[in-house]
Amino acid sequence: KDLTEVTSIRQQWGVRGATALEAMIFLSKFFHCLTPAKPGLPIDCLVFISAQCCIVLFIGLFFTRFWLVSVLYATWWLLDWDTPSKGGRRIHCIRNSVIWRHMRNYFPVTLVKTAELDPSKNYVVGFHPHGVLVAGAFLHFCTEATGFSQLFPGLTPHMMMLTLWFRVPFFRDYLLSGGLVPSDKDSASYVLRRWGGGNVLAIAVGGAQEALDARPGAFTLLLKNRKGFIRLAMEHGAPLVPVFSFGENELFDQVNNPEGSWLRRTQHRLQQIMGISLPLFHARGMFQYSFGLLPYRRPIFTVVGKPIKVEKKHNPSQEEVDRLHQTYIEELCKLFEEHKTKYNVPEDRHLEFI
Repeated sequence: KDLTEVTSIRQQWGVRGATALEAMIFLSKFFHCLTPAKPGLPIDCLVFISAQCCIVLFIGLFFTRFWLVSVLYATWWLLDWDTPSKGGRRIHCIRNSVIWRHMRNYFPVTLVKTAELDPSKNYVVGFHPHGVLVAGAFLHFCTEATGFSQLFPGLTPHMMMLTLWFRVPFFRDYLLSGGLVPSDKDSASYVLRRWGGGNVLAIAVGGAQEALDARPGAFTLLLKNRKGFIRLAMEHGAPLVPVFSFGENELFDQVNNPEGSWLRRTQHRLQQIMGISLPLFHARGMFQYSFGLLPYRRPIFTVVGKPIKVEKKHNPSQEEVDRLHQTYIEELCKLFEEHKTKYNVPEDRHLEFI
């Protein structure tokens, strides 16, 4: 449908229905201009599209006979405004959905435990690499598809995500159902301050920017100057747990975008404006394997390392943060070196930090 057909639809739907259609068309065209096209959409853009659909639905309902739904939801939204920053609201039937088990089996994805985690403590988990899809982190920490609760009984995972998405109607409730929390200090501190322990705060340390270096055979991590999660762990005395997901970067090919190229500069500029990265990737199709947007069916093995003891300091010095940061990098490298040959990584490949 386009705007030229609104007149005839106005006669069938009435004024409210046609007005809603006009609003939906306008918003869809507006967001379409902001949405990158081929050869692929990163996970940030998939989230962006889902969020825009929820916004269109929320606004569109105001112009239909179901306007009361949006009014009631808006009231609930205001009353529930602070829930994301207070640990969220997980829904176990959604976390245990059969859909996630099918997603796990598609690759497949496996969670590998190498050390015990004391359920009386709270932990900060650093997840590497971010990849394009962040499939490992999502399935491990936002669902029960890989058996996190069975491997680590007594621990409740909380995955951090951009605060922006928790301001989107309807979509925020879906995020909360999986146990996600906003990626701001107050939300993180709330989880780590919980008395009795048993909470895991998972952070994809490299963030969306690291996705620009995600391609098969790449082991480049954006970590050299990422120290905020180190300071956070020190302020709460939460042990640090390095996690490396072998195969995370193998799911998509990506258009070559070396540092200094016009494409890389454009991607960085768009990230500064929109807050999301835009890697141009491709993989396989649904019925053929030469080109498409579906990820390759390649196994992912996410290895959870041993916890690093962290001494609680309310105001750690930069020197103390740097020292613990270096320890974390060393433990992450050790984890990678100990397990890489098991998961088909050549002996001469090592982690590179930028």
